[in-house]
Amino acid sequence: MSRKISHSIISGRTGAGTGGQGLKVEWADGELHWLDVDEESLLPPVWYGDRALFAFDESSGTKIDYFPITTTGNGTDFGDLTVSRMSGGACSNGTYILFGGGDSSGTFRDTIDYVTVSTTGNATDFGDLTVARGAPCGFSNGTRGGFAGGDTSGARVDTLDYITIVSTSDATDFGDLTVARYGPNCVEDGTKSVIGGGRNQAQDRSDVIDYITTATTGNATDFGDLTVARSHMGACSNSIRGVFAGGHNTSSRDDTIDYITIASTGNATDFGNLTAARVGLGGCSNNTRGVFGGGSESGGATNLIDYVTIDTTGDATDFGDLSGVFYVTEASSGD
Repeated sequence: MSRKISHSIISGRTGAGTGGQGLKVEWADGELHWLDVDEESLLPPVWYGDRALFAFDESSGTKIDYFPITTTGNGTDFGDLTVSRMSGGACSNGTYILFGGGDSSGTFRDTIDYVTVSTTGNATDFGDLTVARGAPCGFSNGTRGGFAGGDTSGARVDTLDYITIVSTSDATDFGDLTVARYGPNCVEDGTKSVIGGGRNQAQDRSDVIDYITTATTGNATDFGDLTVARSHMGACSNSIRGVFAGGHNTSSRDDTIDYITIASTGNATDFGNLTAARVGLGGCSNNTRGVFGGGSESGGATNLIDYVTIDTTGDATDFGDLSGVFYVTEASSGD
């Protein structure tokens, strides 16, 4: 019987734009085989970057803002979505960001748009969700993206959709959440996507956290619970830890920040607090720092941006301001 074992080694880059060269070692039929491969094929997929994009502003419903996560400062106009809407989901492969779903004055959208992160300009149509809905969340493993949950005409949905981010097309059914809900948010580690919070059919805020293996299809599995049941949070993650911030609990806007270790399962742990309690904010990260922007405070919608260092715990720090007011916004990042 033939037996094959593979191991890959990445060498240094050979020059700007060449992608470098790697060696793949295979043991097969009692012999070692060294194969030259392109370095890019050996690198893990990436679903984040240092440029943050926030979409679904309150005034027009089409505006996209951007800013670098490494520094602090204010947001700048990036361009516009193809269709006016609020409360959609977002996901990224580090090069492209997709914005899916949303709600425009009671009209639920199945639209998926995309932008190239390194440029500025208006979004382009990507395809359609399997179900038109508002308030889904977006997830990604750097190759496959998707959208979880949402609301359509007062009915909560448990739908999980997926797409291949580099290929424009309509979404495909992935499976179902454990509980139908809208206004959840997602974190990921490249293998597992975790969906936390939301509002169920009875309009109760949920502390449910589900997870899926992003590269497969199938129904979600219970992961644990948030420290506080709430919906419309901001969320971000690195390759180890996921962070959920703010939202609306059973009675008011919330400033709670929770965290989980994505590779394991279990209940969330307290991380700290936002600079201001708010709901409908977006979140994303550059794998080190997480940023949370927009939302609604007690005095109304806000352009506030906070940041945290994901590997630590503690209260958030003021980062700057978005260029406009973004409420029930969603965010993702890339380079």
